[in-house]
Amino acid sequence: MNENRLYLILHPNHSLIASQLEPERFAKHYVQGSTRYFEGRLIFAEVDPAFRHPYFDIDGAYAQLAPHENGRPKATKFIMSYRVLEHTDFDAIGKLFVCNGLGDLVELRSADYDPKIRGDDMRILLEINPIRMMVLTRFNFMEYAKYITDPKQAKGAPAMFYTQLEFGADDFMTEFDENPFIKCFVPGIHPARLRTSIMEIRNTPGKNVKGLTLDCPIDRISYKMLRHGFMFASRDKCKFYPLLPLEEVERSYYKFWKNM
Repeated sequence: MNENRLYLILHPNHSLIASQLEPERFAKHYVQGSTRYFEGRLIFAEVDPAFRHPYFDIDGAYAQLAPHENGRPKATKFIMSYRVLEHTDFDAIGKLFVCNGLGDLVELRSADYDPKIRGDDMRILLEINPIRMMVLTRFNFMEYAKYITDPKQAKGAPAMFYTQLEFGADDFMTEFDENPFIKCFVPGIHPARLRTSIMEIRNTPGKNVKGLTLDCPIDRISYKMLRHGFMFASRDKCKFYPLLPLEEVERSYYKFWKNM
């Protein structure tokens, strides 16, 4: 008998979906098997099938999860594609999957966030869901969670999903001073603009965040260029998913590693 499952799509769209496919087959279907055109990365999470919220008609979707006449499982039944993350209980979120355009994936599990990993004095964060932006900030993951989910924050949201780019401001500034024509590793950002943004934050008392782009170029950024992991954040709760070391990705998810 086919098992009913819930998936939270975080990229490329923002949806809660019911499905009869296990994660590996669901990923392949979403990026390759669907009649809808899509090319790029897929990021999604398992949600406890027992999760319920009055905002979602989950039981109604389950009632429509009937296999096809030939016995093939029902791949997707969209439940909601608007304000999904803010109505999802983080405790109900299970494994997180990052998939490439071929449907190969890496599986991440939640863990405690260690504030000691904050590293540099400045970071580039990629806001993925529901707002898509790239920002330069002094805040670490937990500090940024409080900032971006503040109801008074005009560019925030009640819940956010984001990650961090591998970046060192001091190293970048040194390289730029030596060669102002270097190619910036950040997609869509001219190196001179990134340098100006760094200087603006460093020279402006009380300024902790500077927007870099009005979109999040997550499809053009390799897994190996990410740092630390992914964060689900709301006003009262956070859930962190650390990245797997590249050696473990190569060992356990070789197909994904080859094309990441």
